[in-house]
Amino acid sequence: MFEKLFKLKEHNTNARTEIIAGITTFMTMAYILVVNPFMLGDAGMDVPGVFAATALSAAIATLVMALVANLPFALAPGMGLNAFFVYTVVIKLGYTWQMALTAVFLEGIIFLVLTFLNVREAILNCIPKPIKHAISVGIGLFIAFIGFVNAGIIVHKDYSTIIEMGDILHGAALLAIIGVVITGILVARKVKGGLLLGIFITALIGIPMGVTDLSSFDSSGMFKIPSMSEVFLKFDFSEIFTLKFLTVLFTFLFVDMFDTVGTLIGVSDKAGLLNDKGELPNAKSALFADAVGTTAGAILGTSTVTTYVESASGVAEGGRTGLTAFTTGIFFLLALFISPIFLVIPSAATAPVLIIVGMFMMSPIVKIDWNDYTESLPSFLTIIIMPLAYSISHGIAFGVISYTAIKLTSGKGKEVSILTYILAIVFVIGFATGALHVGE
Repeated sequence: MFEKLFKLKEHNTNARTEIIAGITTFMTMAYILVVNPFMLGDAGMDVPGVFAATALSAAIATLVMALVANLPFALAPGMGLNAFFVYTVVIKLGYTWQMALTAVFLEGIIFLVLTFLNVREAILNCIPKPIKHAISVGIGLFIAFIGFVNAGIIVHKDYSTIIEMGDILHGAALLAIIGVVITGILVARKVKGGLLLGIFITALIGIPMGVTDLSSFDSSGMFKIPSMSEVFLKFDFSEIFTLKFLTVLFTFLFVDMFDTVGTLIGVSDKAGLLNDKGELPNAKSALFADAVGTTAGAILGTSTVTTYVESASGVAEGGRTGLTAFTTGIFFLLALFISPIFLVIPSAATAPVLIIVGMFMMSPIVKIDWNDYTESLPSFLTIIIMPLAYSISHGIAFGVISYTAIKLTSGKGKEVSILTYILAIVFVIGFATGALHVGE
């Protein structure tokens, strides 16, 4: 059956290798089952419901990737995109989480249309490479900063300083620091599932420290799927025609588009799946899986679903076909039945993963030409604005606007695509109209 579905021999692989690769991929990205519910919980969403939506949307999208695209990539609600959902759209801009879910849902629908029209690939080729690299780096810093804040390592106490060091010798902050060391060792030693294992070890250490509260463990919930009634189909279309909402929707589209396509190309290259032209033959099907995942995730009650760079771990184990993704998808379904184990874990135990995943996302910084100031300055602004403004959208806006302005005034205006000029104009309008909440 596996041979017929996934053409294993054609890809010089076998079922055992693919299944092991799929388990490896799940182990390296299963931390999202812990991190995502608690992050979206900061927006006021029901944590058990988001857990179920996270696992189910990941399973749906990954199984579509397996059965339609026959590629070894896994998908789940994306880091960075969930941070934008919670800390920018809901907390900073003041939208309800229902409105944010509506933006994600519309994003998924638009992606479905753009995928069928082959527009996503065309747009990718028009966006400046340094800005794309900078977005990944900026989001990495943003995620790490959130981890430090959630753990109490970095705090805002009064107006004498913007931020300062918290009490790192006690409680959650100390546990998080211990977690960073433990998880860092596991990652450095290339332990399979090191991020997930780091979360569980840190949570266990938190028990005698009084940070991990076992009284919240609900054994009656074992082997039962958490109810999604509080987050399922909770849309609010009342403001979808406002400029502010359209700016948020555009940012979701923008970030997810390049996160997904960049991951597909990078991991495919490592797996030897690209053709002679450097293209992924099943790119359209892969992008379709991403769009289906985002749409289904919004309906179920979670933030944007995207392809995971951790898929590279499965590829490194020899995964070459959709059987790898199929295995990962099945494990996400199984995770639905043991939610109490994941939900008892404190944020101090997940903060180290945010910090370390932030580090992972820094790698594209070496691809930026720092000697060309028409590219390095916009890239730097993109990177630095995100954590300092606590806003991914502001970082992207600064990057795109400065890139077009500097290139144009330096006599290099022809290097900028028409679409990039249009994007810059959109962001300028956003600042001028207050859609990006300048001075908030």
